[in-house]
Amino acid sequence: MRQRFEQQTALGITPISEIKFPLRSRDELPPVLMALQYIFITPDINEQVFSLLENKVCQGKKKTGRKGMDLWHILVLAVVRNTLDTNWDRLEHVANYDTLTRKILGIQTNQFDDNEVEFSYQSIIDNVSLIDEELLENINSIVVAHGQVLFKKKENEELKLKSDSFVLETNIHFPTDLNLLWDSIRKCLDIVEELNGMTNIEGWRKLKFIRKEIKSIFRATSQQVFRGKDEKQKKFMVQSYLASAISLNKRFSQIIKNPPQGRSLVKIINLVLQLQKYNNYLVKFADLIERRLLKGEKIEASEKVYSIFEPHTEWITKGKLNRSVELGHLLLITTDQNHFIVDYKVMVGEKDALQIKPLSERIQKLYPDIKIFSHSFDKGFFSKDNFQILQQAEIENIVLPKKGKLNKEEKEREGGKEFKTLRNAHSAVESNINMLEHHGLNRCPDKGLDGYKRYVGLSVLAYNIHILGNHLKAKEIKKEKMRQKQRDRYRQAA
Repeated sequence: MRQRFEQQTALGITPISEIKFPLRSRDELPPVLMALQYIFITPDINEQVFSLLENKVCQGKKKTGRKGMDLWHILVLAVVRNTLDTNWDRLEHVANYDTLTRKILGIQTNQFDDNEVEFSYQSIIDNVSLIDEELLENINSIVVAHGQVLFKKKENEELKLKSDSFVLETNIHFPTDLNLLWDSIRKCLDIVEELNGMTNIEGWRKLKFIRKEIKSIFRATSQQVFRGKDEKQKKFMVQSYLASAISLNKRFSQIIKNPPQGRSLVKIINLVLQLQKYNNYLVKFADLIERRLLKGEKIEASEKVYSIFEPHTEWITKGKLNRSVELGHLLLITTDQNHFIVDYKVMVGEKDALQIKPLSERIQKLYPDIKIFSHSFDKGFFSKDNFQILQQAEIENIVLPKKGKLNKEEKEREGGKEFKTLRNAHSAVESNINMLEHHGLNRCPDKGLDGYKRYVGLSVLAYNIHILGNHLKAKEIKKEKMRQKQRDRYRQAA
């Protein structure tokens, strides 16, 4: 049975509401923990966040049985991981040995206490993975709504929005058909080795030799294809590589048709299904290599796969000089004048110009009663239809620069003082993107498209909480300065 949070009353434990933070520290973790403290001690936001967590994590489960990780612990650990842009190993260390983090978790920090709470590596992974994309969107909207109230300087303050996209890469190596074929072969060999250890399959006694030989052929072929000058030698090496791959494909197919028998039948079936999956990739890449390198065909983009481990990966070219190609997905973010990310979307197989209409609908749904003073984009989002959509949304200042030559009306619009000011201010979204990249959104280590989207949501949540924490920290520093001035006055008066 899970619970929201239970802090045991014992010596050495500081209540979460009384935790003090280092105001001079420039590290990113203290302000995030300060914002988490604010979420915990503010009744309204606390109730909303915990209700969402309960509905997601505890729904449909019995209220009896072994106690699971507290919902508060799940949220804190998830946010800390993406704040630090770190891996599960370091998160385990921080959860068990970082004093400030353990205080926010509300657990014992006395190293001499035998009953001190510790989190295991696998327990952290399993519990943080219970959070999904929809839950994170809802929590993000709650954090942003409360943050905007704290930042608000006047009633009925209008929104100034900025939208841009960037590429979040998947955790893969640079793909070529040759190395993707090798990936497929080695995964098949890994599975055969595991099956052989369980059931002793006939004909695979020289498995290590086979692996070493095919890897040697792959490396020699790559050298010839990418560095060699003799076309005949290139084709000869490619043919040798394909012949070895096809020979192995036939042997893998025999195992799939006649699976080995053993005690662990379920595990054997799962391994055979995995073998079939990677064997299909082997056939696919062997065909692509033959068509591209031997027959000289041009392969359509729809036929290409850029990773056998993250097959959802896209090949993206945004016209950048330093990185002409990026492998992942485009991520669209929309920020307000306080730098909160009010909306985000992972664009799978989509482009910038097609995002204006759904984005406008989402913004109107989020802020039905708040007027939008301005919304800025870059040239990649421009089309006449998009401009009309934004006009219909009754945005006071639309900053959507046109590609190419401008007519008289467009020159007047883009030459206006307000347009230029807001277009120059649009560059702030680039710094927001840079900050996001330092919260994990540079390269996604999680696997699968669902894991990718969850990781995006966690990083956006960590970013928004960081922005909130920076504001709370600035207010606390201001109060501390005022207190210091008062102390100085008393000393002078004495």
